[in-house]
Amino acid sequence: MEQRILGATGMSVSVFGLGAMMLGSLGNTDHDEAVRMVHRALEAGVTLIDTADVYSRGESEEIVGRALRGRRDEVVLATKFGRPMGEDPNRRGASRRWIVRAVEDSLRRLRTDHLDLYQLHRPDHATPPGETLQALTDLVRAGKIRAFGASMVPPELIVEAQWAAHEQRSHRFLTEQTMYSIFTRRPEAAVFPTVQRHGMGVLAFSPLNSGWLSGKADLVRSHRAGLMAPVLPTHYDPSTPTGAAKTAALAELTVLAGEAGLTLPQLATAFVRAHPAVTTVLLGPRTPDQLDSLLTGTGTTLPGDVLDRIDEIVPPGTDLDPADTYAATPPALEDATLRRR
Repeated sequence: MEQRILGATGMSVSVFGLGAMMLGSLGNTDHDEAVRMVHRALEAGVTLIDTADVYSRGESEEIVGRALRGRRDEVVLATKFGRPMGEDPNRRGASRRWIVRAVEDSLRRLRTDHLDLYQLHRPDHATPPGETLQALTDLVRAGKIRAFGASMVPPELIVEAQWAAHEQRSHRFLTEQTMYSIFTRRPEAAVFPTVQRHGMGVLAFSPLNSGWLSGKADLVRSHRAGLMAPVLPTHYDPSTPTGAAKTAALAELTVLAGEAGLTLPQLATAFVRAHPAVTTVLLGPRTPDQLDSLLTGTGTTLPGDVLDRIDEIVPPGTDLDPADTYAATPPALEDATLRRR
């Protein structure tokens, strides 16, 4: 599998990585099968595994740690911190107090003495970036992490963090993990140009847009039958404006994939891979069959005319559903009191 350098980290990673969000109670509860999936990914040439402390409340990290027993040096191991790990307000965010605790918890669950990439899961608007950067820099100097990055950070905060690191002479964020797919193209407008200017690597997640681009025709039928997960009650509803837009685009993309001799997931993942800012595309399968299906497309390259046609179906820099960028809305928009005198 093709390898790329992850920004300024100096680390080489496979162009497709394994996203472990669905390993555990959130997805696949069979730990033995989940371990076999990790091994299958390694055998296919995957050299980057990405997880997070919040995925199934640590269960995903435990599964990955078990799977990598004796094989730790074969992968670039990435995890994330910052999302709530319980009701305690101090068990979340990007304060030094939580970072030094969270990293030890992740190291223990992952059965390793160091992380290759440690990522802030979402921006923490309550903590000054300088404090976060200094705490993470201390972890680098202590040998507990090799590099650090963040996820779903808007371009203005990416720039602010780079400036803060320069001013205080600390290490800086070297990667950005963002949602990116044919249906979620907003990063093309400002996030990607910003990270490229700062020499940052990009880990792109949700290339299938939570199943919309999986090629499974029963998504809408499952919604109508009331079988969809309660956390996404309207996500696949074609009667909503965004659902109708996705359904229409999906029909055109399905035809395009067929004309190109590809499955829809192959088209979708190859599209994400094609952007020059993207270092690695994170695949997030729940079952071995899903993993095998996604791995069949790792060598697919889209010609220019296919990419041009995708641009016609979903214009560059647009999201068909703004709600897809979950947990990315800043307090200034969520909290009305911040807009009132």
